[in-house]
Amino acid sequence: MSRERNITVNALTRVEGEGALHIQLDGDEVEDVRLSIYEPPRFFEALLRGRAMEEVPDITARICGICPVAYQMTSVHALETALGITVTPEIRSLRRLLYCGEWIESHTLHVFLLHAPDFFGSASGIELARQFPQQINDGLRIKKVGNSILEIIGGRAIHPVNVRIGGFHRLPSREELTPLLSQLQWAFETAIELADWIAGFPFPCFDVDGEWVALSHPDEYPMNAGRIASTRFPTIDVDEYEQNFVEEHAAHSTALQSTRRGQTAPYFLGPLSRLALNRSRLSPQALALAEKICPVSGLQNRFHSILARIIEIVSCLEESIAIIQRYKTAKQAFMPYVAKTGFGCAATEAPRGLIYHHYGITDDGLVSDAKIVPPTSQNQRQIESDLKC
Repeated sequence: MSRERNITVNALTRVEGEGALHIQLDGDEVEDVRLSIYEPPRFFEALLRGRAMEEVPDITARICGICPVAYQMTSVHALETALGITVTPEIRSLRRLLYCGEWIESHTLHVFLLHAPDFFGSASGIELARQFPQQINDGLRIKKVGNSILEIIGGRAIHPVNVRIGGFHRLPSREELTPLLSQLQWAFETAIELADWIAGFPFPCFDVDGEWVALSHPDEYPMNAGRIASTRFPTIDVDEYEQNFVEEHAAHSTALQSTRRGQTAPYFLGPLSRLALNRSRLSPQALALAEKICPVSGLQNRFHSILARIIEIVSCLEESIAIIQRYKTAKQAFMPYVAKTGFGCAATEAPRGLIYHHYGITDDGLVSDAKIVPPTSQNQRQIESDLKC
């Protein structure tokens, strides 16, 4: 007697974007899983072709409202590579602070409103707040600190407008950044306390083996620079990305999926991958926290991604304090450049994993080619694979 069943979730909630989930079972065995992204394609790559390269950072920031800096920063890095621009250490440090702000606000949103409710059977973060009002309120206050960093450096919390090729349109003064220190110190101490609460969640046992991929940098926790590392393949330069990874169309989804070139198995991006490949480069207190609540042996459990996120929040808060304490306003906000024919690519670490861009530029400064590979689309095949386990 057939025991086939089909489970369909027509609209996934508490996720970024729009999608449905279709699961086919034979008894208790999962036969097939399809993650169907039905959000209409927005064709940002086609939109960018023929436009002035100076427009790219502001347009790419519109791809995501939660992680606009990731798209914006990856685009300027790729364009600067094409133009042969090297920014000053001061500009690089300020960009890293901006990225820290995004990780803080994005991770706290994910931890307290998107992920935590699942552990307690709550329908939403609002419902969970009735059970844990202090923790959720503190989490949202930490998110606001991240937003404040984006506002001061980026010009606004959502879709920042201050980033440009070569640097920034305007640099913040030390007087503008210093008031953030007290907020960051409170957030840093509170996040460590919240980490103990999160570590006590009722985690299911769900260990999954596979390939983890993330940027890796010898001197810092990877965020806006590095080479592409893997738990199964040799580390490669960013300009080798397209030789090693390929996007493919999936008939059941409007979003492209990614695999290793010549491989069928998926790969996994995000906080757990970063932690697995870069643990020793966390900030001092974040590393101590990782040893306490998320040992290496626990990284195989997908549900521990919430632990990886709170660890990265602590790391970003600690680093943000250090950057602001040593900050001195640079003499120039951006590096001058002249338009020329060129090609450049870049990869950074969005909150949800590695993001890749490439751009071609004409001698009059127009975009001749554009390619954008988000982390969320790269993880889709891994999500389907995990659900079959």
